[in-house]
Amino acid sequence: MAENIVKQEIVLEYLVKFVPLVILIGKNLLKQKKLNMKILGIGNAIVDVICKVEDDFIKRNKLTKSTMKLIFDESEFKKLLSELTIEKTVSGGSVANSIVGLSQLGNEVGFIGKISDDNLGIKYEEGLIKEKVKYLYKKKKEILPTGTCLILITPDSERTMITYLGTAGKINEKDIDGDIVRKAEITLLEGYLWDEGEPKKAFDKAIQNSNISAMSLSDLFCVDRHRDNFLDLVKNKLDIVFANEQEIMSLINAQKFDEVISFAKTLNKVIIITRGVNGSMGIKNDKVFEFPAKENLNIIDLTGAGDLFAAGFLNEYIKKKEINECLKQGTELSSKIIQILGARI
Repeated sequence: MAENIVKQEIVLEYLVKFVPLVILIGKNLLKQKKLNMKILGIGNAIVDVICKVEDDFIKRNKLTKSTMKLIFDESEFKKLLSELTIEKTVSGGSVANSIVGLSQLGNEVGFIGKISDDNLGIKYEEGLIKEKVKYLYKKKKEILPTGTCLILITPDSERTMITYLGTAGKINEKDIDGDIVRKAEITLLEGYLWDEGEPKKAFDKAIQNSNISAMSLSDLFCVDRHRDNFLDLVKNKLDIVFANEQEIMSLINAQKFDEVISFAKTLNKVIIITRGVNGSMGIKNDKVFEFPAKENLNIIDLTGAGDLFAAGFLNEYIKKKEINECLKQGTELSSKIIQILGARI
């Protein structure tokens, strides 16, 4: 009898010591299981239609070179398309390009973007799955068709975009699954996606459920159109921001680039700026890092340069590398992509 009591006391003592440890280990394993994606992208699901044009086409259609123009009339978009020779089509969109790049580098990634259950939508989903990207939106037949973007490449390798968003621009908070967002280490968003109304609600829901939120300002057009809202996102909601020099200067109405550096140092965030021939810069808290651009490149098409830069940067950032190493990898990928046609390596 006494021997049994002693054994019970030993068992109780063991349980008191080791059960909390087992519970803690279990919680950590559960957390690791939940974070089953490195990066989740949320953006416009757009089929890229790549075409080569002369400068005259840009002038004749009153387009501004190197920017993006939104078209809301499907018939107007189709008329423009009928005048062009298609070089290539691909499952595109800014963030989707970054996510595919991250997948090609061996990362577990996912993407949420709204498509319709039509011919282009089916091709779009198949294109991402082929690139080993988890497509995390359940498509259905929508009133509007799947979005399309004409990417016009002029002889100087600059790209001018004409986008018909279709159903991509109708994304709403119901399309964003908070549980899926919470399973990613980083959520990457694009400025192209942001708009008043339902897209804003989807954006806010994604950020609220993110472990780390990152965003590309996307385009000077987007910054000029949504300056106050973008500034609020940069200052108060995002953890990582990607922009080119023109976008970030426009955002804060800067006259000199030094103003951008001073602004970024006050944020206590990670601000990444691409500067063309002047390379790239990362500002983390109050520290500034710079990396030079590659020289003597055979530039064919600048489409996707910023998207692949973000992919390269984030590939190193999720490995806890120093900002200089992240800038280096971003430079490597963007240098590769501008020497081929399109935004896929």
